[in-house]
Amino acid sequence: MKDVIIITGASSGFGALVARALARAVHTVYASMRETAGRNAPQVAEAQKYAAKHNVDLRTIDLDVASEASADAAIEAIVTAHGRLDVVIHNAGHMVFGPAEAFTPEQFAELYDVNVLSTQRVNRAALPQLRRQGQGLVIWVSSSSSAGGTPPYLAPYFAAKAAMDALAVVYARELTRWGIETSIIVPGAFTGGTNHFARAGSPADKARAAEYDAGPYAGFADQVLKGFVSIVPADADVSAVADAIVQVVGTPFGKRPFRVHVDPTQDGAEVVNAVSDRVRAELLRRIGLGDLLAPRKVLT
Repeated sequence: MKDVIIITGASSGFGALVARALARAVHTVYASMRETAGRNAPQVAEAQKYAAKHNVDLRTIDLDVASEASADAAIEAIVTAHGRLDVVIHNAGHMVFGPAEAFTPEQFAELYDVNVLSTQRVNRAALPQLRRQGQGLVIWVSSSSSAGGTPPYLAPYFAAKAAMDALAVVYARELTRWGIETSIIVPGAFTGGTNHFARAGSPADKARAAEYDAGPYAGFADQVLKGFVSIVPADADVSAVADAIVQVVGTPFGKRPFRVHVDPTQDGAEVVNAVSDRVRAELLRRIGLGDLLAPRKVLT
């Protein structure tokens, strides 16, 4: 069955790959991004070109995840056009790289806004429609850093992704009785095929960062990047993340996995998440809330 899908942060990277893969799987896909008539106009043109070439239903829509009004408007436009919304994919995010001390509190807040608060804006816009339908799917693109090995110089980003993952886990249990499923996709470190490292933000406090560069952490940034590259297999392909999401969307109701790891580096996140997810599930059963672990079939 063709689903109506919106994915945030789809101008490039994972978002663009996922949008195209879902469109090829014969879904109606809204690749959302901000400034569709400005800085992202070339990405809009590329998406239109791709849709025409492959004869798929890939569309773009303006959605600034930092704006509640923008999220509301985008979701309303989609529901008005189709009368429904089936899948929401939280993919928008931003990475920064450098010593944690050199980032200002305002930078931390901005990163938390993009990676975490953005999902709340989109959820508040979209979930009323999914709840009215009595069915839907919310997919969160997390990170293996929320549970696996985490090298230094990525602390603000890792902290934000961990917060988003924690939010996704609890949200899932608050939606099952509405007939809404949740799947958390956990990509590992991909050093190629995305713009994560190329577009990573840097510390605003240049003087503080310079103290690290001139001290015992001289050359440390290169050490981290080289270390990442050394453990990523040569055949690691970021399209595996898109393939995993396509498979989740295509899986029948009630059979979708709660968490899917796509980690070529095997940094241990799969092991840790298996334990933590099991512990959380056991607690729910102990307090009589085991039904929250599976979506309820709702008749509307």
